Parts: sequence; structure tokens; C-alpha cells
Amino acid sequence: MIEKLPVVFVMVLSVSCGSTLSASDHADPITLRHNEAGLTDLFAFESPDGESLVLVLCAARALTDEAALPLTPISYRLWIDCNSQVHFDDPDVNARYGGKVVRPEQIEHEVCLTFRLQNDGTLADRTVAGLGAEEHLPEAYTGLRDDPFIFHRFSNTNVVAIVQEIPYRLLPNGKLDTAEGTYLIWATSHRLGNQVDHVGRSLRTMLPRFDFLNTIEPKEHVAEIRRRHERPDVVTDVLSTFASPFFGIRHYDFEPDVMIFSRIRPAGYPNGRRLSDDVAKLCCDQGDCLLYEVSLAESHADHVPRPVTNNVPFLEQFPYLASVNQSARSLPDPALRLRTKVILGLIGVAAAAFLLLPWWLLHRAKRRLRRLSKRLSLPLPLEQSDG
Repeated sequence: MIEKLPVVFVMVLSVSCGSTLSASDHADPITLRHNEAGLTDLFAFESPDGESLVLVLCAARALTDEAALPLTPISYRLWIDCNSQVHFDDPDVNARYGGKVVRPEQIEHEVCLTFRLQNDGTLADRTVAGLGAEEHLPEAYTGLRDDPFIFHRFSNTNVVAIVQEIPYRLLPNGKLDTAEGTYLIWATSHRLGNQVDHVGRSLRTMLPRFDFLNTIEPKEHVAEIRRRHERPDVVTDVLSTFASPFFGIRHYDFEPDVMIFSRIRPAGYPNGRRLSDDVAKLCCDQGDCLLYEVSLAESHADHVPRPVTNNVPFLEQFPYLASVNQSARSLPDPALRLRTKVILGLIGVAAAAFLLLPWWLLHRAKRRLRRLSKRLSLPLPLEQSDG
């Protein structure tokens, strides 16, 4: 029994801190209080004509109908850093992150696009900062589309999508005559002015060990990862020790959570992300296999092969995403067996009784002492000690 105590502590700590976890991304076991603020995917690739950067941001996972969502309190923001220096001389870093940000603490955006949506997903307002001749910026697409994430659970559901093409000539230092330019890209969601979620490199902030990155700026990421690794609080220390596959910081984790897209590098994840990239498998090739294992398990449970392409073809032109899935359906959420629910309920009752019994006994003892003191006309010792 003694050797099982660390596992019990991990379970208790996970439950006790669960209300603070807010990572979204696909297949995240944590449920956001406001699902429409949860970012699921970020894509960055070059337009077919080679003249524009295409950004696709998706939110609100597992939608199965076109009912109105409470989107008006939410703002979605796309950020671009056009000037940070990136090195490509480490093959391992290139394979995992798409490059090495030389000074992550100096990451600063030059471009920010803010989108507010109507409850039906159509665009209410777009604010642009940092682009030259922004009047030439093409109109964005916003609305419900088929979920582009290659994953069994979400293959027949929809998402809220924002698609924006940005001509390279409008970007700071943008050049068309030479295929140059390296950009750091990330996105955030904000509800009533507070940052709720963050997405940069695919599938990163959905990993339990990176949840804390969701509410801080990329320039703070590496320092905070290092602090939690070198000087963890009690909960983090216990979780990273006894549940290290989920919470332990790894030697290759000390990088900011941004997407690197370079026009001088081969296209495709981790250099940006194309709609067709099977990122669950690609991330697993680099050591983070949580999503890949889940996708295998759920597919096999339904006796179907694990998907390696989207359930319907993508479009070759703007807005690139497949049209909204009119026959969307979702898989049932995982559910505990009745026996497990009964056992957990009994454990809860026992724990409550254990915590409340001493206070009930003390209260009962005080009442008996009061009654006895009245009968004997004696001062109550507890009351004297209080006075």
C-alpha cells in the first residue's frame, strides 16, 4: 500500500488543480468553461500563387450543428514577429520546432490582427495593426467549416474558422522578388479582455506539462519553463516526479511556443503547417506521442483505421477549408463504469465523514458541557478559556 501512495497523491493533486487548467487544442482532456474561446488549430502556409502568407485559425472544437454560439464576448488575435532571428543549424531543433529562436526573450510582434465575430460566426469587426497599405489587405473569411484536424474523434465535426491571406508585400520587410522572410506566428483568444488561450506550435499547449503557457506572452515562455523545472512549487514537483510522462519537463522543451514559418525552408510542419499535415504522427516522431496514442486507441475501439487525411477534401483556393459538415456528429464522451462511480462516491462520502466527524464531535461535546453546566450552575470551562 505504501508504494501506491505517490500515485494517490498525483490523482488528488490532479483533481484539486484541475479547475485551473485551461489548455485547449484538440483532444485535450481539460474542458474549458467557455469552449468557444478554446483555440484548436493554427495553420500557416503559402498561397498557391506564392504571393501571400495564409493563416488559418480554428476554435470551438466538436461542433455538430449551426446553432448560434456566444462568440460576441470573444476576440481572436493573430500575431506575427517579422524580425526575430532564427537559426537552422541544428537538425534536431529544426525537426521539432522548425528552427531555433536565437533570443526568445526579445520576441515582439510587428503585426496583430484582431477579429470579433457575430454569434453565427460571421465577421463583426477586424482590426489591423502593423501592415503597410492595409487597405489592400484581402477580406477575411469567418464562419463554421469542417474541422481540418486529422483525428478520428473530430473527423465529422465542425469548428469556428478564421482564414486570412496577407500579401508578403504588406508585411514589414516583405519582399516578393526574393523568396525570403522568416516569421514567428502565434494566436490567442481573449474573453472580456482576459487572455484565455494560446496556440503556436501544433499540439504543444494541449500537453499537460505546458498548460501554464496559455496565459503568458511568448517572450516569457522559456524563462517560465526553466523556472518551473528548476524551482517548482509543491504541486508541480509532485506531478513532475510521479507523473513525469505527462508533467515532467524534457531537455528539448526550453523553446517558446510559436510557429516558425520560413520561406527559405521546405514547406510543411514544423515549418508552418499545411492543412494536410498529420501533426499527431509528426509530433510523435519527435517524442510527443500523447495525441497519436489517443488517435490509435479511439480508432481501434471503433474498428476503423486511424485516419491520415481529412474526411473530406480541402479546397484548392481561398478559404481552403472544406465546407461546413451538414451531417456532423460527435463520438460519445468517455464515461466511467457504474461500479467505478459507486466506489468513487463511497470514497467521497468517507472522506467527507472523516473531515467533518471531528467538528461534529467537538460541537456535540460543547453542547453537552453547556447542558451539564446549567444543571450544576457552574461556569463553562470552555467559555472561561475563551474569555
